[in-house]
Amino acid sequence: MLYDVIKNGGFVIWPIVLCSIVALVICIERFWTLRRSRITPRHLVAQVWNWVKNNQLDKKRLKTLKESSPLGEILAAGIVNHSYGRETMKEAIRDAGRQAVVGLERFLNTLGTIALITPLLGLLGTVIGMIKVFTVITVQGVGDANALAGGISEALLTTAAGLTVAIPALIFHRYFERKVDELVVLMEEEALKMVEVLHGERDTVEK
Repeated sequence: MLYDVIKNGGFVIWPIVLCSIVALVICIERFWTLRRSRITPRHLVAQVWNWVKNNQLDKKRLKTLKESSPLGEILAAGIVNHSYGRETMKEAIRDAGRQAVVGLERFLNTLGTIALITPLLGLLGTVIGMIKVFTVITVQGVGDANALAGGISEALLTTAAGLTVAIPALIFHRYFERKVDELVVLMEEEALKMVEVLHGERDTVEK
């Protein structure tokens, strides 16, 4: 079935197939990467606070924290600037947060572009298929049903293929955008806990 679609879809079907493969790979990679347990590990802030409270947060642990997760990277940036005051600490956290967001949004522009261009590729295939139909009519008249069917088939297949790729790509693009927004808010909340505790505005951190 899939072979017949590719065979009868004309050359425009190949970019659509390529887009579908890229979109699938991006979705799998983003599902794996944007796991909450990887981005904002549970109890990380409490663990960091225990290190700070017990004077155990040395350079080695700070490096490990920075490399552990995006939240760890943000917390490490804040802790390094702790001695410079609350506002400097928050600014360092914001800067690290902006860098983390870039990583969280990786490949989403590509996925959005695929959702945008695949219907256009399908439309291009439709136009090419209809041109073939009218060319056959002009040269041979309407008597050659097989030749007419080939052009019409190409037009319909590319349209269907383009929409089949674009619709899921758009859905997952919106889903991942929302997921990133939620993770960013969660990281901000966790980082704020750390700021408040270190500056005596909060007694403890929930474990």
